[in-house]
Amino acid sequence: MSTPGARAVRVRFAPSPTGPLHVGGARTALFNWLFARHHRGAFVLRIEDTDRSRSTEAHIDAILDALRWLELDWDEGPPTPGYRQTERLALYQAHARRLVEAGRAYYCACPPAQLEAERRAARARGETYRYPGRCRERGLTAGALRLRVPAEGTTVVDDLIHGPVTFDHRELDDWILVRSDGTPTYNFCVVVDDVTMQITHVIRGSDHLSNTPKQILCYEALGYPVPRFAHVSMILGPDRQRLSKRHGATSVQAFREAGFLPDAMVNYLARLGWAHGDREVFTREELVELFDLKDVSPSPAIFDHAKLAWLNQQHMKRLDPARLAALAAPFVRAAGFDPGDPARLAGIMATLRERARTLREAVEVGRFYWERPRGYDPAAARALLTAEGRARLDALIARLEQLPEFTPAALEAAFRELVAALGLRLVDLAQLARLAVTGTTASPPIFDVLALLGREETLARLRAACAAAR
Repeated sequence: MSTPGARAVRVRFAPSPTGPLHVGGARTALFNWLFARHHRGAFVLRIEDTDRSRSTEAHIDAILDALRWLELDWDEGPPTPGYRQTERLALYQAHARRLVEAGRAYYCACPPAQLEAERRAARARGETYRYPGRCRERGLTAGALRLRVPAEGTTVVDDLIHGPVTFDHRELDDWILVRSDGTPTYNFCVVVDDVTMQITHVIRGSDHLSNTPKQILCYEALGYPVPRFAHVSMILGPDRQRLSKRHGATSVQAFREAGFLPDAMVNYLARLGWAHGDREVFTREELVELFDLKDVSPSPAIFDHAKLAWLNQQHMKRLDPARLAALAAPFVRAAGFDPGDPARLAGIMATLRERARTLREAVEVGRFYWERPRGYDPAAARALLTAEGRARLDALIARLEQLPEFTPAALEAAFRELVAALGLRLVDLAQLARLAVTGTTASPPIFDVLALLGREETLARLRAACAAAR
């Protein structure tokens, strides 16, 4: 937990609303949320919407919806005003003026065409382009505003995951803070936002590491304390390439629609780069208690859909049946069925979670609960739906018609009494009944299935199978 006397932990997640929330962004949000909750600090949500051409309200809504589904609640942020960059332009302008007045920034009037030609020439030489500083000492009062980067020395990023990373100032250029049209750049907005929101720790993807020395120099130029940085390594597909749509689903929404549980997604995303021994399954509360940046690996994490599906099933098995039923109900409706009584649905899901990895898969393997078999497994039908099988079904129907209670225990007792009277094994009658009511010989425990179907539906299906017997 927080060290006594230390600044209260404040972290932020700052997505750009140019698309749905990617699992990489969700993992970053989760690490920030876990760090904040572990240290009893604040988790701030900020929307970086200065890319007007690609940022949309629909994408903002989708990101907020995904975070709410993951139950990553924020302490500060939307809908409160002031947490979108487009609402903070006056703040960026004020900080730009401070840098100019302190001599830490200068205006550049180099034509964009000239700069682009120089970039192309540098690429042709196999070099990284750096602005040569032509306008540094011209004393201009208009144009693009550039940070005056020291010509000598180094900036060290003391990264909490990767350790110290040194950047030579000769490898940096005087980067643009504010464009000639007055719009601030991403790196400048980030610095102003983080310092004014009193962010103590910046936890973000490693693709931002190259931006960090520029931002540190900007913090120092403004006279602000520099936050601690932790750059989380990338998430890769099984081919060790950056995770993309060619590897399957990548957005949080896609996994939600596929029937994954929010707790399972949180558990899996936490394990992408973080570990606590060899343990795989964690509750949300355990993650909050155990999470520490020192246990985050600097190596890339591999996204494994099969492992996520396995983990989702573990969480389905642990979940209270009533809660599992509430989460499954939309998938039942999407399949064209009526979820019916919540208590009955809870019983159904309790039988299916051992046989399915997702909510959608559970509904698919449990279709027999909502619709009668359209046919019977051919091999099983040839073996079981015979004249002998019909006689056994007739005997079973007669027994179940008179059964006082239609409960799993009463059904099992009736089956055992009947097989004893007929000289059969329990499996012989159970498989026949299973085929009759589900269409296959693989299902959850048959006595639970029959009890959930109810007497009337069970007898109707047994009679239909009897009529189909040869």
